[in-house]
Amino acid sequence: MTASETTARKRRPYAARVPMAQRREQLLDAALAIIDRDGYDRISIDAIAKEVGVTRPVVYGAFDDLGQLLGALLDRQQERAITQLYAALPLDAVGSSPVELVERAVPALHAMLLADPMTWRAILQSGSGVPEAVGRRVDGDRTRVLATVELMISSALPQDYDAELLAHAVIALLEHFGRLVLADPEHFTAERLATSARTMIGAWLP
Repeated sequence: MTASETTARKRRPYAARVPMAQRREQLLDAALAIIDRDGYDRISIDAIAKEVGVTRPVVYGAFDDLGQLLGALLDRQQERAITQLYAALPLDAVGSSPVELVERAVPALHAMLLADPMTWRAILQSGSGVPEAVGRRVDGDRTRVLATVELMISSALPQDYDAELLAHAVIALLEHFGRLVLADPEHFTAERLATSARTMIGAWLP
């Protein structure tokens, strides 16, 4: 084997040239996969490059630095999550009975979680490893969704019920059950969650 052949074999595999928009999405997908698998504290340019199978310069050709890449990922995932969530909530059923809202919302939310589990695990996971910027975005979106849920509750229940407080309780339950579904979807089925929700509604309402 010649010296040139030996050098060629030692070189890193060449990263095929792809359109920049496609490369950026590829890198964002890789970053999300690392966060989902290893946590926020394991994300780095080196880790992303390795995940995709490219060199560091390829990553820097798409993003100036890790901060810009993570900012783009956060923007994308925030838009994706809000779009999915509002598509799953039965907003056209405002004014319907609580039971009808549950029967429509629970299966849709369950399917939403399983259709894009990496997005929702990144949002619903908690702990010291979650960056402050992510926490602020999640808190802001939670406030926005809280107002929507409060509106749905106030339209479905008599005025003497505290819609604001109930909305906080519903959001807490949704987040907790979301984590259960993502951890064990076969055990925490949509049918089981809907049945429990109907039971709770029956206990709350006269």
